Amino acid sequence: MAIDPRARAALALHRFGFGPKPGGIEAIVSDPRAALIAELRPGAGRLDDPGLPTSEQAAAAAYQYAQERRARRSRARDAAIAPQSDVGGQAMSDSRPEPRMTGPSVPQQIFLSEATARYQAALKAETGFVERLVWFWSNHFCVSAGKAAVRPYCGAYEREAIRPHVLGKFSELLLAAETHPAMLLYLDNARSIGPDSPAGMRQHKGLNENLAREILELHTLGVRTVYDQADVTSFAKVITGWTIVPPRLDPVHGGSFVFNPRLHEPGAQTVVGKSYADNGYEQGRHVLEFVAEHPATAKHIATKLARHFVADEPPPALVDTLSKRFLDTGGDLMEVSKALLAAPESWDAARGKLKKPGEWMISSLRASGIAPADMRRLVLMQNVLGEPLWRPPAPKGFSDDSADWLDGIAERLNIANQLARQSGGGLEPDALVDIALGPLASAETRQTVRRAESRTQALALLLMAPEFQRR
Repeated sequence: MAIDPRARAALALHRFGFGPKPGGIEAIVSDPRAALIAELRPGAGRLDDPGLPTSEQAAAAAYQYAQERRARRSRARDAAIAPQSDVGGQAMSDSRPEPRMTGPSVPQQIFLSEATARYQAALKAETGFVERLVWFWSNHFCVSAGKAAVRPYCGAYEREAIRPHVLGKFSELLLAAETHPAMLLYLDNARSIGPDSPAGMRQHKGLNENLAREILELHTLGVRTVYDQADVTSFAKVITGWTIVPPRLDPVHGGSFVFNPRLHEPGAQTVVGKSYADNGYEQGRHVLEFVAEHPATAKHIATKLARHFVADEPPPALVDTLSKRFLDTGGDLMEVSKALLAAPESWDAARGKLKKPGEWMISSLRASGIAPADMRRLVLMQNVLGEPLWRPPAPKGFSDDSADWLDGIAERLNIANQLARQSGGGLEPDALVDIALGPLASAETRQTVRRAESRTQALALLLMAPEFQRR
């Protein structure tokens, strides 16, 4: 039985992208796979906006804001305890309160600017496949704005460490992520000191294993594979000295990565059966190169990609295909992404995966044609939906298992109603269904939308339809 070309095009947009925009299905109906592959070109995924700060600029702005806030509080305390004037002509002081700082803080302003750029990139994308890859890898190598020191860096981290490498070598993506200030602060490596390093012997401060553990467990080899606790400790020693320039000491380069040899644990270390000589920063880079191309890493990455795009229980044949392509190409992520699109299992799997909240929100906006006037509303919506932007609950990131998002369906209904009211009605129900789902829509869904009491209600019902909720 021949597959409806429009159904395959709609599937491509929902499974691998952010869903159709008006005319989106027709635009790729001749060859959906080729349309997705066409997005895989050098430079795709980058977000070059001169209005957004670099990590160093964000760190400097946040530090300056904190200093000004501290000074303001100090002046307020001084004013509160200063002697007041009296009728006898005693010493006088200006007891008027300091003006309060209103509006979003500087770190929050930076965060909102970065969020706006991210949402706009997803809304404007043709198919959205590369943007989905950006979101996937950003979650794989997640950091959290919930940690105050990390918050100003989150957007810059995604633009500097993730986006340039989503179609490059995995080893380059790995190095960029693990040496970025956001990651070093998030997982406390900026404060990790080798016990026998010059600084360690003087300050009697210890080793922090957080980053080393998460690199092996979450970012590369996978849980309970080829490493043990001794490997974690050894690797943690290897990456001592991977820290940042304090913004208070350097207004130009503050907040950037630096290798500080005074913090680095001296001596050779053995990690996953391989010995590494003590050659400073290069010792850590060599460990990353080794684990980046390890077969366990290939299987871990292949499984996560297949689970994210295709099924909660990934088809074993698809995992094997992606893992082999990863190993054969030395971790070339463009080739792995092409292999994902070429595999029949990627297209044949049933549409059982529930879209994650952010993906559903973006696909709803694309299908309805709504252009939000204020992107801050999208940040709030994503918070309500349980997937706050750049704020995962743990270093393993947000879950890709559908079951973990089922409890939030009621909140999606509230958001769907909000968006429908914002749309002001719009198209006829049948036209809405054709734009958003095409042949993927069941007869029941078409009938439900058609029977809506208003166009506004029709849109809300469409956004909550099972076919629209799933990839």
